[in-house]
Order: sequence, then C-alpha cells, then structure tokens
Amino acid sequence: QVQLVESGGGLVQAGGSLRLSCAASGRTVNSYTMGWFRQAPGKEREFVARISRSGTTYYADSVKGRFTISRDNAKSTVYLQMNSLKPEDTAVYYCAADRYYSGISQKNYDYWGQGTQVTVSS
Repeated sequence: QVQLVESGGGLVQAGGSLRLSCAASGRTVNSYTMGWFRQAPGKEREFVARISRSGTTYYADSVKGRFTISRDNAKSTVYLQMNSLKPEDTAVYYCAADRYYSGISQKNYDYWGQGTQVTVSS
C-alpha cells in the first residue's frame, strides 16, 4: 500500500511555472508507475503524464514540451514541472500510483492523492 500527498499548487499568471510534488509513503516511487491527472471544472479527469517503474515517461499531447515528470527515489517523491502555463491548465491535479499497470487509463490506478489546485490567470 502507498499513500500519496500532493503539494505545490497555487495561482500563477499565464506563461509562468509551477512545480508539483507528490510524496509517497509506504513504498519507493520506483516500485510503481506514477501518474499525474487533472480535472478542470465541469470536465472529466484526464491524463497528464506518467513515469513507469523503468523511468519511461509519457505525456498528453496538450502538455508535451511544457511539462516534465520526474522522480527522486531517495525522497520517494514524484514531480511535475509545469512551464509556459496556460489558463486551460487550470485544474485540480492528482497524483496516482499503480504497482503493475503502466498505461494512462485512470481506472487502472489503485492509489490516489487528494489533489492540489492549480489556477492560471490570463
């Protein structure tokens, strides 16, 4: 079992940057595929990025080239560096983990954090 706690959200102007953190307790992050998802008001939760146990990364087209997912195994923390933020990036961002799945379908992730709000003003 793993517990996930996100932090780092906030209010930023368009074009700015934020770094989200997801601290995992109970297991090291390289034992899981770690993913970031987001849910904007009135919309369904969607995939943003993921890093597999082997370290392979994958991104949604909407964030490719602007967001970077990484992990620090010693700190059991996964990060989402978000640059060139746009108003449409405004959402609650969730960290998720799964021991065996490495895809992008949220229904297959077993563990979730509580979310952190990111608001990008125009």
